[in-house]
Amino acid sequence: QAQLVESGGGLVQAGGSLRLSCAASGRTFSTYIMGWFRQAPGKEREFVAAINWSGTNIYYIDSVKGRFTISRDNAKDTVYLQMDSLKPEDTAVYQCAASNRLVISTSPTAFGSWGQGTQVTVSS
Repeated sequence: QAQLVESGGGLVQAGGSLRLSCAASGRTFSTYIMGWFRQAPGKEREFVAAINWSGTNIYYIDSVKGRFTISRDNAKDTVYLQMDSLKPEDTAVYQCAASNRLVISTSPTAFGSWGQGTQVTVSS
């Protein structure tokens, strides 16, 4: 099972950018899918984006398409979420997650390892 450590959250103005990083350690050889989720206070955890090992399969929710970019550097065991054109509605705690499955799933239950979460706050 992989261990995940996140960084990069913060407070930005609307229209600004942040890059989140998630460094994985442990049994990363079995981590085929890396994903990002977010959760706003009082709301359910929401899938944001995911990427497979080779980077050939990527999936975003519609609300972030064209603004967010997920990428993966396997040599560094790190996944990134580049967030551009941020909106106040993007405000949430963002978590990275790792899955041993071979195909992308948007369900949190498909991900067995989770980071601690990093706060992203976008002001108007």
